[in-house]
Amino acid sequence: MKTEMIRVYGIVQGVGFRPFVSREASELGLCGTVANKGSYVEIHAQGSEKAVEDLKKALENRPPERSVIMEIISAHADEPPFDSFEIIDSEKEKGDIFVSPDIAVCEKCKGELFDKTNRRYLHPFINCTQCGPRLTIMDSMPYDRVRTTMADFPMCKDCEDEYTDPATRRYDAQPVCCNKCGPEVYIIGSGEKGSKAITAARKAVMAGKIIAVKGIGGFHLCCDAKNESTVKRLRKLKNRPAKPLAVMLKDISAARRECDFGEVQEKLLTGWQKPIVLLDKKTSGSLCESVAPDNPTVGVMLPYAPLHLLLFDYDDGVEMTDSLVMTSGNVRGAPICRSDEDALSEIAGFCDLILSHNRRILIRSDDTVMDTFEGKPYIIRRSRGYAPLPVMTSCSDKGQTLAIGGELKNTFCIRKGSLYYLSSYVGDMADIRTVKALEESVKRMCELLEATPQNVVCDMHPKYNTVAFAEGLDLPLKKVQHHYAHILSCMAENDYSEKVIGVSYDGTGFGTDGTIWGGEILLCDRTGFERMGSIKPFMQVGGDLSSKEGWRIAAMIAGTAYGERGGEICEKLGICTAKEYKLLS
Repeated sequence: MKTEMIRVYGIVQGVGFRPFVSREASELGLCGTVANKGSYVEIHAQGSEKAVEDLKKALENRPPERSVIMEIISAHADEPPFDSFEIIDSEKEKGDIFVSPDIAVCEKCKGELFDKTNRRYLHPFINCTQCGPRLTIMDSMPYDRVRTTMADFPMCKDCEDEYTDPATRRYDAQPVCCNKCGPEVYIIGSGEKGSKAITAARKAVMAGKIIAVKGIGGFHLCCDAKNESTVKRLRKLKNRPAKPLAVMLKDISAARRECDFGEVQEKLLTGWQKPIVLLDKKTSGSLCESVAPDNPTVGVMLPYAPLHLLLFDYDDGVEMTDSLVMTSGNVRGAPICRSDEDALSEIAGFCDLILSHNRRILIRSDDTVMDTFEGKPYIIRRSRGYAPLPVMTSCSDKGQTLAIGGELKNTFCIRKGSLYYLSSYVGDMADIRTVKALEESVKRMCELLEATPQNVVCDMHPKYNTVAFAEGLDLPLKKVQHHYAHILSCMAENDYSEKVIGVSYDGTGFGTDGTIWGGEILLCDRTGFERMGSIKPFMQVGGDLSSKEGWRIAAMIAGTAYGERGGEICEKLGICTAKEYKLLS
């Protein structure tokens, strides 16, 4: 008889890990326990030496599909005899914490969703150990129902039986619920609930209206992506004249009809994260031009929440489109709405109907956006499905740091030792509402990760809201040059600490000499940098307007390079007229 204590570190909470261990141990004839410890899962396995070793091999070689194993340690344990193998109550212990991102609805739940014989038929919140909300409903670690917003919905007898039965797919699945005991969908401002609410939303879309839909991490604005006049109206209401709108297509077949893509993109589209993927549009597709005007690509995602699936396919006789615009439900520059109060005050004027539900969202999580380059995926906006997975480095630094992130497209980071936890996408900090969202998100993430930063890092720009926020935290503050920070992030992502030549051409940033930098070649290491090359400085007339009207910058560069002949050169190159050049100079 052998007893071994095994600790498993990584994404092992919210992915069915404890039920998996319990089933494996029982099949191997092992006795003992498994429990969440907040920062890891701890297993006490008692039985034959071969059975214990077989359990460890199962952990290493075929863990649950959604888990991410980062380290397994084991040691002999002196324990009294166990009678059986059990999942025991979770306990909090200090250490590295790994929080599961939200997981898209799995194929088994999707099958049950449309199975008329299943008791969860058409249930908008169907989930199991392999899918469902995680980060967005989590109040604290370890991940148990009492520490999520699902605590608002006591389980019925049938759900509780599944939750406590190791033979079911919902054994120890924290968000488990059904039509009898789960959250409920409704139309804000009307008495329509449940099936009537979903049918009302579907009818509104097909009548050419715009609706708002509460999902896993916030609200979307939604309409028929084939209806040109409706999409134009949405653009006008949201003050978004040209930027492409994300599209949610019913299934992979619809995606193939509308876009050209390969195996890598298909894997991203159908994987458990379900990000928005940038794809090449087909000229023969049926999406209206205003979805992505004058753009050869379109951002496409597949349904990732049960409610999305029901918008496309419901037993109500409504003939429904298979292509929906699904753009973030927010005022331009503000964070995505997450509550009914947010939706009513911020986006009610953009839509004709709001389809909401009563499961609270604790942390906003917008959609992740991805592209591919040379056959490999890369993230443009890291959020739902990926945050807050940490970047692991071999850095031996101790302590904890909060990095506030950029002024535009803000994402912050919390460092605990060698782990760098990246937040979900927050937004642009020019709007005070987004600054408030940043403050709330930082507070909640610090609580969730049990982090107490000892210092804070921010940009150098004296007028950024992110800088003002960092200065108000009453912590030791380090300001880092914008382009140097980008290069450091690449080094961290690749766990590289030697000296590098960094090339950063991402736009402007406040320089160490008090001028605006942009297009930098820096000789860097982790402690500092030397500016080796850059674009020659020029006068930028027009302020931020020059960033939107590129001819102004081109004209100023020509003037700097050619002096009095600047106007003549601009006319010859078609940059601007002599009159326009004179106004600038």
